[in-house]
Amino acid sequence: MHDPIAQIDSVRKQYMMGAVLVEALRGVSLDFYPGEYITIMGPSGCGKSTLLNILGCLDRPTEGRYILGADDVSTLEDDELSTIRGTRIGFVFQSYNLIQQLTVLENIEVPLYYQGRPQHESRAVAMRLAERVGLGDRTDHRPYELSGGQQQRVAVARALANDPLIILADEPTGNLDSSSGADILGVFDELHNLGKTIIMVTHSDEVSERAGREIRLRDGQVERDVRRN
Repeated sequence: MHDPIAQIDSVRKQYMMGAVLVEALRGVSLDFYPGEYITIMGPSGCGKSTLLNILGCLDRPTEGRYILGADDVSTLEDDELSTIRGTRIGFVFQSYNLIQQLTVLENIEVPLYYQGRPQHESRAVAMRLAERVGLGDRTDHRPYELSGGQQQRVAVARALANDPLIILADEPTGNLDSSSGADILGVFDELHNLGKTIIMVTHSDEVSERAGREIRLRDGQVERDVRRN
């Protein structure tokens, strides 16, 4: 097996909710390998979103280490974390998080803009990705002119723009009907077949069954970590 692409070691995350100390993660250790398709499951409040936020460098552990590639990102400053997010991680959110004033192509180009890539290069990458997710004929449309499933396809294409080490998806089919959800899951299947590393939070057993590995959390700890292949 290859070396891990990401590792979290004895990670704890605490935060205050009013006067109450909440321990969202309680000493979690996990290794993630290149090309894995992983789902993270568990009841509400078990630590799924907290774990995803730490993996995405949107939050820091209170204790423990997070190694991404060869870097201990748990020790980095905010500007360094921002660079990591922009170059190594692709995000797909339940609510799409598209910029309504921008076209499909312009939304896909956003990560490349922050990297300072030349406009002609960014446009070529965005067009290729729009075609990959089946939106080559909708590139001049804005999000409000698209269906929910199409908007999520734009979000997936945007997540791929920086050729990330890891794609993180937080309930990516949660706002979609069953048909659109199946279409989006098909896109993730294709990405997995291309060798992309995907970590997805989901409540759905049916969605999780598509993945090769399922991690279940309960009360901030790993309850189960099962590989299917």
